[in-house]
Amino acid sequence: MIEIIPAVDIIGGRCVRLSQGDYNRARVYDAPPLDMALRYQDAGVTRLHLVDLDGAKADGPVNLKVLEEIASKTSLAIEIGGGIKSEDALRAVFDCGAQYAICGSIAVRQPELFAGWIELFGPERVILGADLRDGKVSISGWLSDSDLTIHDLIGQFPAISQIICTDISRDGMLQGPSFDLYSELQGQYPGIDFTVSGGISSMRDIEQLEARSLRKVIVGKAIYENRITLKEISQWLQNG
Repeated sequence: MIEIIPAVDIIGGRCVRLSQGDYNRARVYDAPPLDMALRYQDAGVTRLHLVDLDGAKADGPVNLKVLEEIASKTSLAIEIGGGIKSEDALRAVFDCGAQYAICGSIAVRQPELFAGWIELFGPERVILGADLRDGKVSISGWLSDSDLTIHDLIGQFPAISQIICTDISRDGMLQGPSFDLYSELQGQYPGIDFTVSGGISSMRDIEQLEARSLRKVIVGKAIYENRITLKEISQWLQNG
């Protein structure tokens, strides 16, 4: 059964959602990050996707206190991304309670360093974040684009086993994910767990991804906008 991973995106310690990665189109939600995490846990979710959007634009993680609070007050396995651009930053997120670290920009800019992290910490803990805009990998909090395709990036890291792939054009738009993109990637690289990210608008989207043998999916704005309810997620998990 496909694993549903709710997203909590943070700016200034508060929950937000962007549209197509645009910081100028951020919508702030009233629920504190810990409250959202506890709601997800109560629904039966076991894994949380945490994004430090401040850290993505900075030299390192900014919202470590939020991570530490959620890790200490829930039993959720937390994957975090945003600002992990040095080994010190990587160790800091693990020390604050993250089980998984998502690295994107560093994999593009310093692939040898990132490959070393995979070897040092293990592919089960270090996740490659591949955010795509017009077929090319975007970096620095989606503020700039590289010349690499996702296939170029994957080819540099034969040991990688987990990739979170975001189609930026779909992110936060509630128009459905890029089904064909993810199906093709999962079929071409069966040894890698691809996590679908961007565009989920309903449980129907998740059902279609399940039918296409995708293994993980991140859901964010659809929950905040009540397109997908926690009751629906709980029922999905129970039925599975």
